[in-house]
This record gives sequence, structure tokens and C-alpha cells, in this order.
Amino acid sequence: MEFTTGPIELNSMMQQGEDMNIIDVRAAEDFAKGHIPGAINLPKEDWDSHAGLNKERVNMVYCYSEVCHLAAAAARDFAEYGYPVMELEGGFEEWSRNNLPIES
Repeated sequence: MEFTTGPIELNSMMQQGEDMNIIDVRAAEDFAKGHIPGAINLPKEDWDSHAGLNKERVNMVYCYSEVCHLAAAAARDFAEYGYPVMELEGGFEEWSRNNLPIES
């Protein structure tokens, strides 16, 4: 993994139409309550499937919060299989704190 980015920067990238996958590694029930628009849910128990990941574009990974280490673990795991990854700093909590769009 080469990069991390913050929620404001990610929102800007999304608005500019950058070609990326947004991967939410939180539990399915939390994803259903709300997530970053366009995100794909890939909870820990499904990481081995690599469902939704793409080797041709950046896979932006996020979890619950700054203290949640799921996203970092997922990013390392996915990178080992050759997927380009970035981690969203602060996770969904920081995204929400910045009043950025949420879909459910």
C-alpha cells in the first residue's frame, strides 16, 4: 500500500470522476445502515473472494474509524494479491463527521 487519503480528498476525487473502487470492509449490517456512495461491501469473512476488487484501478478501503485496523489489514491483504489500494483515514466515522454524502 502506497497511500492514504482523507475524506475531503476522497470526496473531491469522486466528484472529479476518478476511476476507483470504494471498498467498505465493515460488517454487512453496518454497511446496510449507511455507507459512502458507490461503495462495495466486502466484510472480513469475504476477503478471500476478492469480490468487487479490481487490479486496473485503485481500491479505496475503509472501515469504522481511526482506531479500527480492519482497513489497514484489508489493504495489506489485497496489496499482496496485486490490487492497488489506498486507505481512507478515519474511516466511515470521519466521513460522517465531515457531513459528506451517505447512502443506504
